[in-house]
Amino acid sequence: MPNLPTAIIYALAALAEIAGCFAFWAWLRLDKPMWWVLPGVVSLALFAWLLTLIDTPVAGRAYAAYGGVYIAASLIWLWTVEGARPDRWDVIGASICLAGAGLILLGPGRSP
Repeated sequence: MPNLPTAIIYALAALAEIAGCFAFWAWLRLDKPMWWVLPGVVSLALFAWLLTLIDTPVAGRAYAAYGGVYIAASLIWLWTVEGARPDRWDVIGASICLAGAGLILLGPGRSP
């Protein structure tokens, strides 16, 4: 895969992880057929691979910063896929998490 910007990798990883987890949710909680698990597993494997593309020498930092992106992306999923609009506390919380992710990734002596 070409050298994608970190933000794009994180966005794709979040979509893959949320879609993969939602496939299991749909099977177990929404009475969807068991075959929903297969694309869920593929999506979760894609998520894990995407995180390996983050330009950092240590995995933990990539995962920690990703956490903030995941939270914000989950609220977008909540709104666009599940039709439940996030409230102001959701938005404030996600903003704090994204600021934290930025600090983790872009702190002094770190490259994106």
